[in-house]
Amino acid sequence: MLLAIDCGNTNTVFSIWNGAKFIATWRIATDHKRTADEYFVWLSSLMMLTKTEATVTGAIVSSTVPRVVFNLRVLCDRYFGCRPLVVGKPDCKLPVPPRVDQGTTVGPDRLVNTVGAHDRHGGDLIVVDFGTATTFDVVDHDGAYVGGVIAPGVNLSLEALHMAAAALPHIDVARPDKVIGTNTVACMQSGVYWGYIGLVEGVVRNVRRERDRPMKVIATGGLASLFAQGTELFHSIEDDLTMHGLVLINEFNKETI
Repeated sequence: MLLAIDCGNTNTVFSIWNGAKFIATWRIATDHKRTADEYFVWLSSLMMLTKTEATVTGAIVSSTVPRVVFNLRVLCDRYFGCRPLVVGKPDCKLPVPPRVDQGTTVGPDRLVNTVGAHDRHGGDLIVVDFGTATTFDVVDHDGAYVGGVIAPGVNLSLEALHMAAAALPHIDVARPDKVIGTNTVACMQSGVYWGYIGLVEGVVRNVRRERDRPMKVIATGGLASLFAQGTELFHSIEDDLTMHGLVLINEFNKETI
């Protein structure tokens, strides 16, 4: 069985793949100070509580937070007896290498999303990931990552607005009933929600113009379903895209050994 770990700036997701499907998925706050022993106590407790029976024989890690990788490596080595593949490292091969400027380091999450999206939808894609940052990944016809766009994430923008303007409260992201707000909270919700809809639609429109070809748009990330309510732009909403990509990369590396 495969332990797939996706470490983002805010949360880290652990999923167990049994060769046919994911049998369990758990989420924990990302903390670079968390030790391998703490990870194992948390993970083994959840496995016991949910009666998840799994003998992990392999592991793969995608991390946008480099400082957590060491302890995740130790976790896999000490408690599961395996050396994890780490996306972005030289020993972790991709089905199609990215085509970007020489010396550029592409975020592991973007590479994984590219692999997962191309497997499910073919090429000529734009993958929109609503995470800590809102990212747009452009996938070529053969599955290569060829660049993209990075914008501030929705919650990050809300937090900055709250911190910079003392009179503005902290609010949750929600789709407002009307575009024109009649109170402060409604005004802020409208600005964030419809502002991001406009951002996504505008970026996609310009990417399509620059690429000069039809391109499907795939959405992923925790807020994807919410923003899909305000636009008909997305061809598919995929919550498990990153985990699917991790499984594919692991299988590709096993085949090339």
